[in-house]
Amino acid sequence: MTPRYRRILLKLSGESLMGKQEYGIDPDALIAFAEDVKEAFDLGVQIAIVFGGGNIFRGVQAAASGIDKVSGDHMGMLATVINCIAFQDVLESHGVPTRLQSAIRMEQVAEGFIRRRAIRHLEKGRIVLFGAGTGSPYFTTDTAAVLRAVEIEAEVVIKGTRVDGVYDKDPEKHADAVRFDTLTYAEVLRRGLRVMDLTAITMAQENHKPIMVFDMNQRGNLKRLLTGENVATVVQE
Repeated sequence: MTPRYRRILLKLSGESLMGKQEYGIDPDALIAFAEDVKEAFDLGVQIAIVFGGGNIFRGVQAAASGIDKVSGDHMGMLATVINCIAFQDVLESHGVPTRLQSAIRMEQVAEGFIRRRAIRHLEKGRIVLFGAGTGSPYFTTDTAAVLRAVEIEAEVVIKGTRVDGVYDKDPEKHADAVRFDTLTYAEVLRRGLRVMDLTAITMAQENHKPIMVFDMNQRGNLKRLLTGENVATVVQE
């Protein structure tokens, strides 16, 4: 099977790792995602991954509870590194070579982010995990995902969610929600669709970086997407 893309950036939320738990990391969810990523890796696709940290800590919630916004965002960045370490361990137990790069320096745990080194790892057949977001507060991991995709020259940003694409309203709450097969960046912004935050969408638009949104909880979906099946909403020009 010939994949549609040579190099991708996969964005997964921290909440996706919770599985059926209320917080933290569900080992079953971790293994299921790792097996799906390995399927894609075995196609010969170069894969970089950005995780959110919402299963462990959210800066927004911290601000609401009285913690300074900058401190809360830094705590959230560290949470993404925890998710990356967990996923790295499971990937390597499945025989997949990996490297973890962090936007915050922590040499004992991860390499510092260096663009050329990240690209070289991908070219050598390693999955690269990017931790700690952008390294700066006030930026989401969605923005970090698009930024890293632009930097490593990924052909597409693929966002895994709990639903099979983008809808005009929440399909988990509204039975009459309508799914979109394709959208333009302008339509996403005009309709206020929660694909990614405003900064991420604008950066993707300015750099002509398509975004695909699909259901990561459906086993095998990543491979289906990469081999051309219509299992995602595509946001592009």
